[in-house]
Amino acid sequence: MNIDFNPPSRSHVAPNRRSRRLPFLILMLAVAVGALIAHGRGAVSVSEARTESPGSQTSPPPPPTPRREVIKGEFSPGDTITGLLGQYFSPGEIQQLAVESRKVFPLSGICAGQPYQLCLTDGDFEKLAFDIDHKDQLIIKMEDDGFDVSRIPIPYTVKKGLVRGEISSSLFASVESTGESPELAMSLADIFAWDIDFIRDIRSGDSYKVLLEKRFREGKPAGYGRILAAEFTNQGDTYQAFLYRDGDNRSAYYDADGNSLRKAFLRAPLAFTRISSGYSLHRFHPITKTWKSHPAIDYAAPVGTPIKTVGDGTIYQIGYNRFNGNYIKIRHTNGYVSIYLHMCRFARGMKKWKRVAQGQVIGYVGATGLATGPHLCFRMRKNGAPVNPARLSNAAAAPIAKKHRAEFEQSIRPLVARLEGADVMEARAQIPPASGASAEGRAL
Repeated sequence: MNIDFNPPSRSHVAPNRRSRRLPFLILMLAVAVGALIAHGRGAVSVSEARTESPGSQTSPPPPPTPRREVIKGEFSPGDTITGLLGQYFSPGEIQQLAVESRKVFPLSGICAGQPYQLCLTDGDFEKLAFDIDHKDQLIIKMEDDGFDVSRIPIPYTVKKGLVRGEISSSLFASVESTGESPELAMSLADIFAWDIDFIRDIRSGDSYKVLLEKRFREGKPAGYGRILAAEFTNQGDTYQAFLYRDGDNRSAYYDADGNSLRKAFLRAPLAFTRISSGYSLHRFHPITKTWKSHPAIDYAAPVGTPIKTVGDGTIYQIGYNRFNGNYIKIRHTNGYVSIYLHMCRFARGMKKWKRVAQGQVIGYVGATGLATGPHLCFRMRKNGAPVNPARLSNAAAAPIAKKHRAEFEQSIRPLVARLEGADVMEARAQIPPASGASAEGRAL
């Protein structure tokens, strides 16, 4: 039996295999392409996700800038804190503010003429600041837990300068002719009040020099600071004063030898006025039309002129009667008593047994009682007997302690040089001349 065995050729086998594998390859190719497409979409999705991350999103617009406003003014007569802040706070809140402020400065003490600054943010209260005096200001702020009330020093720029002038009629007129404030004349008179009676002793040709601190606020003149040294020539006699703190004592004025200018009594209870009637034991009274003793000095002055106690002491009588009007009697040491008559009113806080300090204002000139016009009738007694205030023996306060004498002499050396004009050019560079001041009287 013949068997014809012819094995199939490769050409037959390969096509059959390709035909069987083709769908498979197509399937695999489709899977691969699908995978690539899926991968691409995933990458795109991730990329898009990254693109849309919060950190890369557009930032929201910034909040609007707060609108700040500063209202400047000064208190007028009759103004109150309620009238100023009533549109920002309820009556209860203002009452709470008054309670909080009382610990620092009572709001009832606000006076006409005091400048203030009211700061607002978007129309709401932020801060109120006003000057208590020439040294301090009160700051009121609104915090989350209520009001914050504080008393802080007024920020001044301080420069030193020399003021000098010559008197032709009065110290006031001379100081004003230099372009300076009457405040300087008052301060100068206070310094030399123990040695010079600025009512009776001043003469034409008297001269003065004052080395002082001038204060500036926001670039504008704002009064005076301390007077560091001063010199006054009166009727040929020259007096000097240097500010110094002797140990733990308060700062005071001493002459170049370290002797205190402060004495037991001031030469006069008023700074500037005129004497209308002197001390006399036989004077014709202008109202009773009789001759009688007048153991007093009458100082004619405008109504309201401040009256100062001539020495430390205690008020032991204060009141009114039809002869003396409003009067105060003060008991001093060593049996002395000073008496002040015909006041229009007393200074705030004056009462019986109150301690008063030398130079403290106790009342104001008036014409109460038997008086033909506004004046102060000033009297002094020692152990009950009248004494002439103009001839009063006046003991000086203690000089600088010996252990501080060398330090004092060293500290006043540059002040003496300034008074003598050794560095006038330096002072001129520090403070520009006051407007309208004369060459002699300008602030150097």
